[in-house]
Amino acid sequence: MRRALIAGIDEYPKSPLRGCVNDANEVARLLKTHQDGSPNFECQILTAPPFPITRAILKGKINDLFRDEADVALLYFSGHGFASNLGGYLVTPDATRYDEGVSMVDVITIAKDSPVREVVVLLDCCYSGALGALPALNNQTVLREGISLLTASRGSQVSVEIRGRGLFTSLLCAALEGGASDVLGKVTIASVYAYADQTLGAWEQRPLFKALVSQLISLRNCSPVVPLEVLRLLPKYFPRADADLPLDPSFEPDAEPRHPKNEEIFSHLQKYRAARLVVPVGEEHLYYAAMNSKSCKLTPLGQFYWSLANTGKL
Repeated sequence: MRRALIAGIDEYPKSPLRGCVNDANEVARLLKTHQDGSPNFECQILTAPPFPITRAILKGKINDLFRDEADVALLYFSGHGFASNLGGYLVTPDATRYDEGVSMVDVITIAKDSPVREVVVLLDCCYSGALGALPALNNQTVLREGISLLTASRGSQVSVEIRGRGLFTSLLCAALEGGASDVLGKVTIASVYAYADQTLGAWEQRPLFKALVSQLISLRNCSPVVPLEVLRLLPKYFPRADADLPLDPSFEPDAEPRHPKNEEIFSHLQKYRAARLVVPVGEEHLYYAAMNSKSCKLTPLGQFYWSLANTGKL
């Protein structure tokens, strides 16, 4: 069971925003299904407008999200954030001084005490890094195993809106669309962080990632770069991880006479090459390695997937 609470607030009385509801709806659209259309998260969307969202309502929904058992529970929030010497807050439209919204301490406490196996928190709001920089979190036991946090910015930074969308959420959505998928098509919170971190410049807001997990779950499955059944053939083509695979013109489809079996192997090698699993030896392209009877070999990443295939872990 995988459930998600997706919250976005534009309707603030004194400082309205423009992109948070759009962001929440787009994140929900992507998380509801995997790229092939199969079901993923069961999403509950909470946005203002059209709904009034008070501090009590938001905190109650967060409590509902984490209250019962589930394989994964995900919280996404887009709106104003606030930080003071008392900590960080997810700001709600009914905010008042010294009661700005839902305390990030409360979010962590509710998540920590939850029976949910894997908890994922994604925040796109100013000062959202306060969630991972609370003094209490210096003790790793506070973040119990199975909690992952990814925030749009550090605890002292604002989060940028560009053309009606949050910058961080735009990167998050691009990552979920496949920009951060691995060879198998899996998008994890760590790969989302790496994608956003590499995209943002040194002078822009910097995302914060904090986790205490024993395994990385997939947030969304996209089309794999290499089909699983083809990936499992790595040990067949390469008897050892450090072995070269000799090539010759019979592998190339344009060469005569035709050799269907070698041509099929070559089509798989091209997929491996696209995924950075294989490189030609002594040539820049696989085509020339085949035409000049040279070879190809596994990259370090290829050797990693060879090991998984060879031990039956794929």
